[in-house]
Amino acid sequence: MSNQEIIKFGGIEVHYNLDASDTQNALTLFKCVIHPGSKIAAAHYHEHFDETVYSLKGTATYIVDGKTIELNPGDSLFIPRGVVHAFANKSNELIEFLCYCSPGLMVPDYFKDIAEIINAGGPPDMAKLKEVMLHYGLVPVVG
Repeated sequence: MSNQEIIKFGGIEVHYNLDASDTQNALTLFKCVIHPGSKIAAAHYHEHFDETVYSLKGTATYIVDGKTIELNPGDSLFIPRGVVHAFANKSNELIEFLCYCSPGLMVPDYFKDIAEIINAGGPPDMAKLKEVMLHYGLVPVVG
């Protein structure tokens, strides 16, 4: 990817480093920057891809398969497809982590579609958010 693409919504920035088109669909790689107090996606699982997270800055709180895991800089976490997970920035500091998704199904269009709904102003349309998640193979879990 010649120019890094940055997608912003609701206190979150997604910096795409490698899109599926860069890797023959083998993987996608992007950095998430989460500001304190940002609303994060509902607990969900991925139908068709695995996700590996590598913490760069701050402490990210993940809940994976019901277990709470604190990721500090240098920590990593593998989340297999089908495993319910969520994350949050519970601190007063910026957090950053890299996400590696394999195969390369987590495309920038997912975040662009989410950003369009979140950045529209007012409370987000939860039905539309769920529709976008399902379209891209992310299954929200009410819990």
